Amino acid sequence: MHLFYTPTIEPHYREFILSEDESKHAIRVLRLAAGDTIYLVDGIGGWYTAKILDPHPKRTTLSILQVEQDYEKPAYYLHVAVAPTKNMDRMEWFLEKATEIGIQEITPIVSTHSERKEVKTERLHKVVVPAMKQSLKAYLPKVNAAISLQQFFDRVQSEEYTTRTIAHCADGEKQYLADICPPAGKYLILIGPEGDFSENEITQALSLGYQPVSLGSSRLRTETAALASCFEIAVLNR
Repeated sequence: MHLFYTPTIEPHYREFILSEDESKHAIRVLRLAAGDTIYLVDGIGGWYTAKILDPHPKRTTLSILQVEQDYEKPAYYLHVAVAPTKNMDRMEWFLEKATEIGIQEITPIVSTHSERKEVKTERLHKVVVPAMKQSLKAYLPKVNAAISLQQFFDRVQSEEYTTRTIAHCADGEKQYLADICPPAGKYLILIGPEGDFSENEITQALSLGYQPVSLGSSRLRTETAALASCFEIAVLNR
């Protein structure tokens, strides 16, 4: 199955022209020809079956055969706010695997102990697109620009979530995600940097209604903790 990301396509289109990059990949790399069937996703739930009419390496023309909206729409919404790792390869690994498992929104947050203060959103976007295609999904996760933890608190305070949680390593009573997150919910999970959230940050999160959670007895790296939370939510909603 050959899947292409086409964010500009509309459900009423009868024909569509692939972008130059996607045309080159289809014709030069995959060596597809007229009459071959391919599939398109728009990143917002649209799944399109198409046939190649004109296999041009710069502007391949397609005939749209079938359109399915809300293709395998997730039963839940997961937003992970995670401190970016010093080594961006580890952050990109998380994004790739989280997209494959299931995640709807990612926000890089800069906290007191963060080792990395800046993140190139465009670079992260280039990770989630191929991960979406590889895992045959029709929904592209939203990747937000990096903001401070305080800015994040202010931005999402008015948004409605079924549960708001914070994973941290400080002492105190904690629960497992599966014990406090109901199925088919809208979840927000905070994951701190390698040095963990500061005491003041944890106190502020708790005062705002974030529930402390445990991801197990092992001390996990930031990207591992973030991915573990995605997996636990995915299993909860399986």
